[in-house]
Amino acid sequence: MNKIGTNSSVKGTIHENKFRIKKHFGQNFIVDQSILTQIVEKSNITEDINVIEVGPGFGSLTELLLEKANKVLAYEIDKDLIPILKKNFKNQKKLLLVNKDILKVDIDKEIKELLGDNLETIVVSNLPYYITTPILMKFLETSHLVKKMIFMVQLEVAKRITSEPNTKDYNALSIAIQYRAEAQILLKVPRGVFIPEPNVDSAVIEVKIKDQIPNQAKYEDFFFQLIHQGFSQRRKTLVNNIFHHYPQLSKIELESILKTEGINPQIRSEALSVNEFVRLSDVLYPLIH
Repeated sequence: MNKIGTNSSVKGTIHENKFRIKKHFGQNFIVDQSILTQIVEKSNITEDINVIEVGPGFGSLTELLLEKANKVLAYEIDKDLIPILKKNFKNQKKLLLVNKDILKVDIDKEIKELLGDNLETIVVSNLPYYITTPILMKFLETSHLVKKMIFMVQLEVAKRITSEPNTKDYNALSIAIQYRAEAQILLKVPRGVFIPEPNVDSAVIEVKIKDQIPNQAKYEDFFFQLIHQGFSQRRKTLVNNIFHHYPQLSKIELESILKTEGINPQIRSEALSVNEFVRLSDVLYPLIH
C-alpha cells in the first residue's frame, strides 16, 4: 500500500489535483514516513483515545492516527483540501472532517458534540508555524477536556517552550506554558522532510496539562499580562518594563516591592522563575487596580 505521506504520493496528489500550496496557510507537507510513525508511537494512542488533528493537509499523519485511535476529529481551514481528504478517506468512518478555523472553535463544546466526553481526547498535529502560539494557547486557556498535546513546531519555538530561566530562549511563552503544563521535546525533525522545504528545522513537543496548578496565581489574567509586559523590552530591567506599563507606581516603590519579595531590583525578566512571577503578580495587582 502506498502511504499518503510518502514523497511520491504527496507530489502525485499535488499534481493530480492541481493543488496550489498556499503560503498564507503555512502549508508544508511532511514526506518522511518514519517521522510520521515516530510521532504516532510517541503519542501512545490506543483505541480508547480520541484525537484532534489541526491542519491534516493531505492526510499523511491522519492515516496513521486512524490506525490507532477511536476517532480522529480533523480541522482543516483550506476548503481546497476538503475534497482531497474526502477522496483519500472515502470509506473511513472513524474520521470526522471539519472545514473550520480552529481559533474560532469552541473546542470543548465540539468535543462533547462530535466525540463525546467519555473517552480521553488528545491533540496530535503538525501545526502551521505562523499560528503555532495562538493555537497552543487556545487549547491551554479554553479547553478543560484536552489534557495532552503532541505538536510539530518550529525548533526555535520548541526550545522556548521547554527552556529554563537565565537562558536565551526563555521568554513569556516559556512561562505561560510551564505555568499550566509540563513540556518536553520528543523529537527533532530536519527541514528536508517537508514539501515545500521550510527555512527552519522542526521539533515534536509533548505538552501535558497539569491536573492542578501547584502555585496558582490569584489574578490569572493579570499574571499573563505581567509576563508579556515583563518581556516587552528584553534588554530593560523588570522594574523599567513594569513602570512603562503601570506608571501609577514609582520606580522606587517597585524596587521596594521586589526587595520585599526577595527579588533583585536590577533583575531582568528572563531570570525570574514561574513561581516568582506568580508571587509578583499577586502582590502588584491590588496596588495597580
